[in-house]
Amino acid sequence: MIKLIGILIILIGFYKKYNPIAVVLTAGIATGLVSGIGFMQILDVLGTTFVNTRYMSLFLITLPVIGILERYGLKERSVMLIKSMKSVTSGRVIIIYTFFRELAAVFGLRLGGHVQFVRPLVYPMAYGAAEKNLGQVNEETDELIKGLSAASENYGNFFGQNVFPAAGGVLLVVGTFEAMGINLVPMEVAKASIPIAVIAFVYCIVQSLLFDKKITNIQSTQKIEKGV
Repeated sequence: MIKLIGILIILIGFYKKYNPIAVVLTAGIATGLVSGIGFMQILDVLGTTFVNTRYMSLFLITLPVIGILERYGLKERSVMLIKSMKSVTSGRVIIIYTFFRELAAVFGLRLGGHVQFVRPLVYPMAYGAAEKNLGQVNEETDELIKGLSAASENYGNFFGQNVFPAAGGVLLVVGTFEAMGINLVPMEVAKASIPIAVIAFVYCIVQSLLFDKKITNIQSTQKIEKGV
């Protein structure tokens, strides 16, 4: 049981809100030591694993770029663009983004992300649409727009990626079934995921249209209360 000490270290570290990287490294080293692995061998395993999966950290390169774009008015330009359009609402902005996000995931393309797209583009555009139609947006409406904007990324990415046969989720399902003695090919899993992807998009459409009505009612109610 002592070999499970890494799990305990992670639980304590995350509960105490210590640096996640330091916690994970400490847990890994501790687990290796109690398992009888030499310290240098542990470092070799950690280094080899990092090199083999270094592509997973490439998204960090985009963070400085996004920061520079925001510094020079990316959000403001997004809001101005939306306000210049006719018949645009927050829900419609979300629907359009979800469609393209899910379509990109179907073809295995890395488009979007909470950091790369939702925060600097999708949320400001949805906020701008609400501001255009409702006037000044109150705090409650703002938080709801943030939530739906983030949810649209999850809908498009999570339910769309499994339609791509080479997606990690598909390969995980295939591997799990193979371990249970059930032989599947990735294409079978991808085909089975198509109806779910369609249902997810339809759900997003319904939710977004109802969302427009919801925030309109919230804004109207608060205006009446202030008037009283």
